[in-house]
Amino acid sequence: MKAIIENKSAQNNSIYDVIISGAGPVGLFLACELALAKCSVLVLEKAGEGSSPLKKLPFGIRGLSAPSIESLDRRGLLAELEIHKHLKNPHLNAAQGPRRQVGHFAGIPFHESDIDDSKWPYRLPSSTETSLISEIEELETIFTRRAEALGVQIMHGLAITGFHQTADEVTVQSGDQSFRGKWLVGCDGARSAVRKVGGFEFAGTEPEFTGYTAKVDITDPEKLKPGRNMTEEGMYIQSQPGYVVIQDFDGGAFHNSEKPITQQHVQKVLRRVSNTAVTISALHIATTWTDRARQATSYRNGRVFLAGDAAHIHAPLGGQGLNLGLGDAMNLGWKLAATIHNRAPENLLDSYYAERYPLGIQVLGWSRAQVAIMKPDPQARALNAIIRDLLNTSDGATYFASRVWGINIQYDLGGNHHLAGRSVPNFEFEDGTRIGELMHNGKGVLIDFDGNDSLKTAITGYDEQIVYVSGRAKEQLGQRALLVRPDGIIAWAADNNPDHGELQKAIDSWFVSN
Repeated sequence: MKAIIENKSAQNNSIYDVIISGAGPVGLFLACELALAKCSVLVLEKAGEGSSPLKKLPFGIRGLSAPSIESLDRRGLLAELEIHKHLKNPHLNAAQGPRRQVGHFAGIPFHESDIDDSKWPYRLPSSTETSLISEIEELETIFTRRAEALGVQIMHGLAITGFHQTADEVTVQSGDQSFRGKWLVGCDGARSAVRKVGGFEFAGTEPEFTGYTAKVDITDPEKLKPGRNMTEEGMYIQSQPGYVVIQDFDGGAFHNSEKPITQQHVQKVLRRVSNTAVTISALHIATTWTDRARQATSYRNGRVFLAGDAAHIHAPLGGQGLNLGLGDAMNLGWKLAATIHNRAPENLLDSYYAERYPLGIQVLGWSRAQVAIMKPDPQARALNAIIRDLLNTSDGATYFASRVWGINIQYDLGGNHHLAGRSVPNFEFEDGTRIGELMHNGKGVLIDFDGNDSLKTAITGYDEQIVYVSGRAKEQLGQRALLVRPDGIIAWAADNNPDHGELQKAIDSWFVSN
């Protein structure tokens, strides 16, 4: 473990429960989760305060999937999102109505009318949306407001330059300042300093392309087709006037060169990829990215954790990265808080890696598969044509939508019940209350549809961690009782006579009595 803490001229003697590196959506959402559970949290962000155009539309546009939307709903944050209420599709020439494009795989669209949601039996009429549009700045603004209201301290302009951990705490260095915390979480992106200093292995594959996102003035925009276009040299998107995205299959050479992105270079690449003589008269802002796909082989080193892009990176095709990171934060937050308050079984923190690492593998594989059929070669085009045919069928569109939107995610909790490990359906009780509303306090929930008082006695002594809810729901999916973790995952379910022994075993697996 490296340690760079020689200069202690600005030593901070406070000790926080958790220090988070990175004030992006993942770091801020994690801070909210920890503070909701009454942990003291410090967030260090290397960037200064102020807005960036890369975080706003159209550059900062992101699609939220079902698990992320459910998480926001369960914390009372969903209602604060505004962009999705007036922006349903950001692309030019997008069809509306039943043939409205609602997602894509490798640029191949799937349409609303082809999706058979009857194949998703755990989604109820009261469920939240499967997907919606937001932006990085909107999410950061909402999370910052909530975090600060809960007492989180956020400091900008402080990049982590090193840290040292003992058996009891972590000392974090930022220039000539140092901070102490019981735990450190790296949410500091693809080039994570926490990951590098912590010695985490970051295994994966090298890129196939350099991607460009640019705001430009185009003299002759009619030469470019609207929407997403596959070509003999790659792919380009013209989704809004003057906003272009390009994929140039150069093996990531330009991005890795760290050369400046000039107007002349962007024009050269766009002309070649689009096979047009289009002219760019001004370059306002541009950034590059790749499909490099890597994942930390461990998400924990002692008192140090990784989450979000610090733990896994891949091509930003379909917006999977943000959703994967928010899922990390929701999963880790309550577990770390329970450990800090001595309300956690000994191995609870191990379940963070056990549950999230396999999902990271799936998302990286999903990203690589998209890149494989986008290559400008005959083999990829043959596969692309087959996938396009599949996406134009109901079965195909439904499958791809379920993957893109995270509909069927299920953790392996070792039980036999078909609901165990799934996100709890948003059951609506007879008085109109929904499960999402009952989870705003960040606690687990024991749902007793039968009003069985003996179940209530099972959580005696767990009142700080589990809320008991009794009553009939409009649709119960044949269930009589459920134990739901603070992150909304079903830990135990009973569709017959509830087995009190199994319920107690599930409680003991996730909670420790007060």
